[in-house]
Amino acid sequence: MADDADTIQTSAGNGADASPQIALISQYVKDLSFENPNSPAVYQWPDQPQIDVQFNIGADKVGDEVVEVSLKIEVKATAPQGTAFAVELLYAALFGMRNVPDDQLQPFMLAEAPRLIFPFARRVLADAIRDGGFPPLLLDPIDFGGLYEQQAQAIAQTAGEPAGHA
Repeated sequence: MADDADTIQTSAGNGADASPQIALISQYVKDLSFENPNSPAVYQWPDQPQIDVQFNIGADKVGDEVVEVSLKIEVKATAPQGTAFAVELLYAALFGMRNVPDDQLQPFMLAEAPRLIFPFARRVLADAIRDGGFPPLLLDPIDFGGLYEQQAQAIAQTAGEPAGHA
């Protein structure tokens, strides 16, 4: 008579894990430029500069299961006397991805991944501006998920009805 406690059943089949997995492999400064075209006079200007900040997110497949997500941040500070400083940072990260459904790839690469790396890019940017002789610029947190949703809705509205819809 066989004892049920001696029987081990597995449902994994061949042992392969099919659950979605994402891991941060590395993050790094890909490009950093700081320009201070009006030094040393800029340090004596009486006017506070106006700050313009622009963001751009990119994603490139660099291997079978590896994606590079980049966050480009451009900051330009101008006063009536001219440009105080201009900074351009391209901060990137490598993510390993396995078994991620296709409909989840773009939201991760354009919303979640930038959210994860933004605090580090923000620190690099603040340090570069401080090292240029200006008070560090601390950017407010950004809702990358909300921005992604807005962009997706705008694209859906401009695309109209899907092709083949009667």
